Amino acid sequence: MRRVHTPLCHYVTSPPQGGRLAAWSADLPQINIAPADTEVDCLEKRGSKLPTISPLVGEMSRQRQRGVSTAPRARNLLSLLCILLLALLPLPVLAASKADVEAQFQAWIQKDLWPEARKAGISEKTFKAAFAGVTLNWDLPDLVPPGFPKPKEQKQTQAEFSSPAPYFNEGRLQKLAATGRGLASQYGPVLQRIEKTYGVPGPILLAIWGRETGFGIAKLPNSAIQVLATKAFMSTRKDMFRTEIIAALRILEHGDVTPDQFRGSWAGALGQPQFMPTNYLKYAVDFDGDGHRNIWTSVPDTLASIANYMVQKGWQRGRSWGYEVTIPQNVSCAQEGPDLAKPISQWASLGIMRVAGKAFPSDEMPASGMMLVPAGRDGPEFIVTPNFYVIKEYNNSDLYGLYIGNLADRIAYGGGAFQGQWGDVGKMLRSDVAGMQVTLEHKGYDVGGTDGLPGYKTRRSIGQWQEKSGRKPTCYPDSSMLGVLK
Repeated sequence: MRRVHTPLCHYVTSPPQGGRLAAWSADLPQINIAPADTEVDCLEKRGSKLPTISPLVGEMSRQRQRGVSTAPRARNLLSLLCILLLALLPLPVLAASKADVEAQFQAWIQKDLWPEARKAGISEKTFKAAFAGVTLNWDLPDLVPPGFPKPKEQKQTQAEFSSPAPYFNEGRLQKLAATGRGLASQYGPVLQRIEKTYGVPGPILLAIWGRETGFGIAKLPNSAIQVLATKAFMSTRKDMFRTEIIAALRILEHGDVTPDQFRGSWAGALGQPQFMPTNYLKYAVDFDGDGHRNIWTSVPDTLASIANYMVQKGWQRGRSWGYEVTIPQNVSCAQEGPDLAKPISQWASLGIMRVAGKAFPSDEMPASGMMLVPAGRDGPEFIVTPNFYVIKEYNNSDLYGLYIGNLADRIAYGGGAFQGQWGDVGKMLRSDVAGMQVTLEHKGYDVGGTDGLPGYKTRRSIGQWQEKSGRKPTCYPDSSMLGVLK
């Protein structure tokens, strides 16, 4: 929601014919020199001092006696020496240049991608228009150019996840909410028609729209074709992006948008709702009736497409996303997760109450709800509905789901920040959390994978281990466990 180290020597030679050795990395400052007649010329042009080679005693006199010139022999010896010196140069000489990779990219477009696109029903006219003037975007993250050294896995030395508190920037939320309320009035009739059609409330749609692109204000500076093609050619997830670039070409073939309007993010997500091309084909709708699905400039199409996405993912009409609550200390925090759902009435019977003494809506009491403690006992606590996990389908993050829910409540009811305070959590190294997960797995706990991220399965496993060990359950990793959990 983003590395090649430059060697001290920048000497560059022309690449050998036939491609046996590629040129040097184009990330290095390059010196263009004409091909040397000999290796001696090569060294002279580099500015190196030629070594003095003295012939063996008697050798020169015998050659002279036989009338044989010593120059060719000396040149051969110097040539051999130069070759040996070049062989000792730093390894980056074996890396491809950007020009080489660009040439490979253009060949890949014509010889590899075009046949697949043609089989997918893409016309030559559409294909040529899409790729006219397209080159690689070298500024994108997660690229692995062919012929370049693969990025080394670096040992982690810094925290890779931080406290949730900064995510909920109050000033930003207030601005989005104020704008959202104005748009709720401006597009009231459209939002009412969308909710009647799909069952998703307007404030939820506005919150997602606001979070993704600032209600369409955010600039989309990238050509979607360039981004997707670059990543399909040389990213760490080439197969996924190859599927996406074919989907993008299908969008262009249908005529919903022209290549110059086909803009997206650095990740290839399209338009105001930030759909990947495959999701566009599945979920984008024409709600303004002009015959085109337009998520770039049409607000009705944008909002209805988000609603269609949500309902296709399982949005339950008439239900909220969730409620901030207080959980008594005698109720275990190790009960969270969508797989541990209970009727909300049952959670209420344990003494769990909405903040500020509010009651749960009566029609929600028999319906299922789930405990959510994203910071364990050191942060706001929630009972969420299945609709919360539908929001997470948009972005698989508890914090994202809560952000959308809170922003939607602000737009709909004039609400404010969560009453529970985010504690000083999330300061641990991801590698340390991964170590905890491995240990918990060995003890038989289901942590949901050893990725170093404290999802709900990791949080409740920590709570269960703490309870079993006679400790006060916090349901969140902290440094005090490092020497104990082993």
